Amino acid sequence: MKRSIIIVISLIIGVSFFGLLFLQSRIVEAMVKMRKEEFDENVFRALDQTSRDMERNETFRYLEMVASKSGYEVENLSRQMHHQRIQASLELGDSINTPFKIQTQTNRPSQMPKALTLKPVSSLDAASQRFQEFVKNAYLYQKGVLDEVIYTILYNASEKDFRDRVDFRLLESNMRSELEAVGINLTYHFSVYDTNGEEVFRCADYSEKGADYSYTQTLFRNDPSQKMGVLRVHFPEMDRYITGVVRTIIPSLVFTIVLFLTFCFTVWLIVRQKRDTEMKNDFINNMTHEFKTPISSISLAAQMLGDKSIKKSDAMIDNLSGVIVNETKRLRFQVEKVLQMSLYERNNIRFNEKEIDANSVIDDVVKTFQLKVKQNGGTLTAQLDAEDAAIYVDEMHFTNVIFNLMDNAVKYRREDVPLELTVSTKTQGKSLVIVVEDNGIGIKHDNLKRIFDRFYRVHTGNQHDVKGFGLGLAYVKTMVDLMHGSIKAESEIGKGTKFVITLPLID
Repeated sequence: MKRSIIIVISLIIGVSFFGLLFLQSRIVEAMVKMRKEEFDENVFRALDQTSRDMERNETFRYLEMVASKSGYEVENLSRQMHHQRIQASLELGDSINTPFKIQTQTNRPSQMPKALTLKPVSSLDAASQRFQEFVKNAYLYQKGVLDEVIYTILYNASEKDFRDRVDFRLLESNMRSELEAVGINLTYHFSVYDTNGEEVFRCADYSEKGADYSYTQTLFRNDPSQKMGVLRVHFPEMDRYITGVVRTIIPSLVFTIVLFLTFCFTVWLIVRQKRDTEMKNDFINNMTHEFKTPISSISLAAQMLGDKSIKKSDAMIDNLSGVIVNETKRLRFQVEKVLQMSLYERNNIRFNEKEIDANSVIDDVVKTFQLKVKQNGGTLTAQLDAEDAAIYVDEMHFTNVIFNLMDNAVKYRREDVPLELTVSTKTQGKSLVIVVEDNGIGIKHDNLKRIFDRFYRVHTGNQHDVKGFGLGLAYVKTMVDLMHGSIKAESEIGKGTKFVITLPLID
């Protein structure tokens, strides 16, 4: 699959997932908003009804108090009101009217019930008309008396102190009932204030938690402003109640996120598999070239030895034999690296550890590699300054690690300047530090992160200006890890590369 197709599919699916997440987030936002508005409406309705219940309860209480009075007290109250009306009429200069007339002029009662309305029927006699007149007058009189009694009750109630008018236990009971009636069973805290803002009561378990957002309701709102009160209620668990609606959509959000992460992981696997495939193809191409050259040399040497038409001197035979031996060693070395990496992948690699002197082993490798560096016009310097170089490793693999790093320095040298290769050791605490540094072409920062990957080479494809399988540094990293050490690379384009190996010393 082409990289462009993978990118297009990834973008389409990625945009689809983000669009789905965006829509779900908007749905959640809308659900929370609706829940909040519904909660506010229910609370305001419950508090409004609580205020009405308080006013009604107060009216009932005063009516019961009036009803409990003796007939003598009620009669005295009626006489007192009648006397007050007569005095008011005299002061205004009007004629003395009957209580019925005064009441109708003052209170303007509503229309008579249809059952009591006089109808001009000629068949009714005078007695029947007088009876209907009597009922009408009695009805209007009693209604006027009742209106004045109620006015007196409300006036006396408004004269009382606000604290004495409120039964706080009854207030809490009514409020709880009204909240439960609208489906709100949350814990709440409330307090009551007068119009001056002074707190007159708060519930026993009052807490300031959640008080930043509270609901208020005016008490006795039909009374003068100085006689009113304010009920303030807040719900500590309101946020959890409102956002509780989100729990129903959380599973779909979780599944969407899981699918998105799975998709990202799948794309990552596809890209990695594609990269590994490309590197393996490069490996096969390079391996073909690496094996082709020594095989051709061996074949040519063998043909010359077998050609009877060519006279062969001892020197020629030795030379041809040397070519065959060297190229055979080269093939064996390359095959050995591939086999070692294969064994490591199967956890079947042989690793025979023993105590060695790292300075001594590195010195032998330097002496062996000195000739190759000189043939390429370079210099190899060894600075083995570590006072303690005793480490516990596999000697063969340790030798191959140092050899591979120096071999890379020769491969990636610059053609315009002589190669300068330095190998040094030093003791740092309880560790041995080995540094292999050159002045070669360097490695780009992006490539530096992947140089220890299997089959990875800075020069890929069928470009064979630098030979190799892409296994050298992967092998080095694997062996250093098995030696319980670490390796890092530092490089700069055009200035060279430095590899730093840190291995634990023997205690």
